[in-house]
Amino acid sequence: MFPIEAFRGTVERFIGILKSLKIRHHLTGGVVSVAWGEPRMTQDIDIVIDRVDATANIERLVSEIQSAGYFADEQGIRNAIDGGKPFQLLDQVEVLKLDVYPRELVPGELSRSVLAEVFPGSSIAIVSRPDAALSKLIWIKRGCHKSRHDLRQIVRRLSEEENIFLRTQALQLELTDLLDSVLAESDELFE
Repeated sequence: MFPIEAFRGTVERFIGILKSLKIRHHLTGGVVSVAWGEPRMTQDIDIVIDRVDATANIERLVSEIQSAGYFADEQGIRNAIDGGKPFQLLDQVEVLKLDVYPRELVPGELSRSVLAEVFPGSSIAIVSRPDAALSKLIWIKRGCHKSRHDLRQIVRRLSEEENIFLRTQALQLELTDLLDSVLAESDELFE
């Protein structure tokens, strides 16, 4: 597990590629839990990219990924983007992993990205706070128990408007009961 700062070079180099190709993107996952919840360590960085943008720029994207020092399976990237499936990049210099998701877990999330200072002096697009909560909720439904604490921490910091958005979306996704159940859980190890 690494502190977020350890990923700075790896993330900024990959985001530079995405920006040069005009591929919409934002950070999500553990790094966003730090921004919207509370500080914690993470094993990797999760990045959502626009599948349509990536498909339109696939040749240059694959070429620039390889030129930038990431270890990646070229055909695996192509297949992942084509199928809307995640793929991994390994930074050969820093030996750190990026998980890249060429699809939105929460419909429209890329259009609601916000800029945040993830690293000192560096503003990067990240998933919005209510979309981060929704994605954690979806991961919990899929069996990811480590997202439970993250969800509670993010929800504690939601504005009234963000909470209404979260509740509306959870209702549409039929996740209201799960949301209420997770929010009722304690963060204490012993009660």
